[in-house]
Amino acid sequence: MALIQTSKLSKSFSSGGQQQHVLKNLDLEIMEGDFTVIMGPSGAGKSTLLYALSGMDKPTLGSIVFFGQEISKMSNDKLAVFRRKHCGFVFQQMFLLDNMSVIDNVLAAGLLVSKDRKDIVARAKELLTQVGLTEQIWRKFPTQLSGGEAQRAAIVRALINRPKVVFADEPTGSLNSASGTAALDVLTKVNENGQSVIAVTHDLKTARRGNLVLYIRDGVICGRCDLGKYVGGDKARHEKLNAFLGEMGW
Repeated sequence: MALIQTSKLSKSFSSGGQQQHVLKNLDLEIMEGDFTVIMGPSGAGKSTLLYALSGMDKPTLGSIVFFGQEISKMSNDKLAVFRRKHCGFVFQQMFLLDNMSVIDNVLAAGLLVSKDRKDIVARAKELLTQVGLTEQIWRKFPTQLSGGEAQRAAIVRALINRPKVVFADEPTGSLNSASGTAALDVLTKVNENGQSVIAVTHDLKTARRGNLVLYIRDGVICGRCDLGKYVGGDKARHEKLNAFLGEMGW
């Protein structure tokens, strides 16, 4: 079942009196339950596409149908409500609130959607435990966390409202190898539990987690690679992805 469909999706910006066409007439279908990875060179339009698909930015032309609703025509207020209910966001920068503890950061996001504090608290504790954050860490403030701990806390915040899809923009970009792997393990588990993930990345380790890799160049999707379900240590999967990226000129 299609989760997101776009038709003639285009995005342009005006810069120095010139029109910059960042996305060009994209027809795209993302299926529910997929772990979709978007790759391409810097400036190709990866993050612009991610923000458009999530409703964080509106296209210049074209349509986006997300979960049966055409979000490209929604008002900003309706989009904000839609995102809170159906989308989770993980960024390279965690954007945790420094004056709130880890668990309070998570609860604040959950209580924007649900008024059942008991349920939100129970879910927050369950998710924090699942990603390996102990009760001692729950009480810490973001400035007291390692990069890996902060990113896992940010992932929990993204999951607290049971979103249909988690959007991730370079989720391992600021992490060391071990912390990046831990964050990817969480996103992979999220996907295995039935939630869709759409991630923008330059990182091969992240790309290998996806079952579908889309390659974008100059605002156009010029290739796709179907990798199937992720299995760790799958050499053939690694070689298939490398061959695809080689063909794309990555």
